[in-house]
Amino acid sequence: MKEKHLDRWVAKYRKAWESNDPADVAALWTEDAAWYRRPDEEPVTGRDAIVSAWLEVADAPGETTFEYEVLGFGDGVGFVRGWTTYQTQPPSEFSNLWVIRLDKDRAYEFVEWWMEKPS
Repeated sequence: MKEKHLDRWVAKYRKAWESNDPADVAALWTEDAAWYRRPDEEPVTGRDAIVSAWLEVADAPGETTFEYEVLGFGDGVGFVRGWTTYQTQPPSEFSNLWVIRLDKDRAYEFVEWWMEKPS
């Protein structure tokens, strides 16, 4: 994997995040993917289950801004640090760490940590 592949995947993730279109969400994952919404919970497994789980907790389009940096990548694994701001009143901010295992342009494992910044 190259950094450009990881950047493309993150861009597709962000598109899916904004659209909540099931096709956009499905395009991120292999058929047998595992999504760890928290590293200490059981994963959501399988593309269809991931799409359903995603849509259950979907953010509204335009509700967030997101910035990220690639911390490292190689051997099919990417590490991304992100910053998410929810445009609520008052705004809430989160720090994110993602570990993404890619097979070509789809993730077969995605582990995320998200921590809310204290007000």
